[in-house]
Amino acid sequence: MIIDLPDLAAMEALGARIAAQLQPGDVVALAGGLGTGKTTLSRAILAALGYEAEVPSPTFTIIETYDPPAVRLPLVHADFYRLERPEEVEEIGLDDYREGAALLAEWPDHAGGFDHEPACLSITLEISGNGRKAIVEAGADWLGRMP
Repeated sequence: MIIDLPDLAAMEALGARIAAQLQPGDVVALAGGLGTGKTTLSRAILAALGYEAEVPSPTFTIIETYDPPAVRLPLVHADFYRLERPEEVEEIGLDDYREGAALLAEWPDHAGGFDHEPACLSITLEISGNGRKAIVEAGADWLGRMP
């Protein structure tokens, strides 16, 4: 499925639709080049989950966690851009963070990818004219609740 995102409002609307369907155990894998909107979409999802404070990019920390009551459900926001090997995901303890939480994963390929997981919603963002487009592929657990 391809979704046109001509402006920030469209990106925020997509984030709200994803947040409405998000469940613990889900992965939203956000791929795309630098500046395509991965962090912007992550921030929109977090805002729609109820988070009201500023959302830092986890580029340097790699992992940021969000817990109720600040958000509707526990969420891990990870940016794997700085990982040099997928094995580093185990070294930082990602599985421990993910227990009972949803995961927003920027640069998922740097972590070995999550496409094999049935709870993965893969979104590749691309620049399209003055806006963006999202190429969305759903794992089996997302069928019937596509945003």
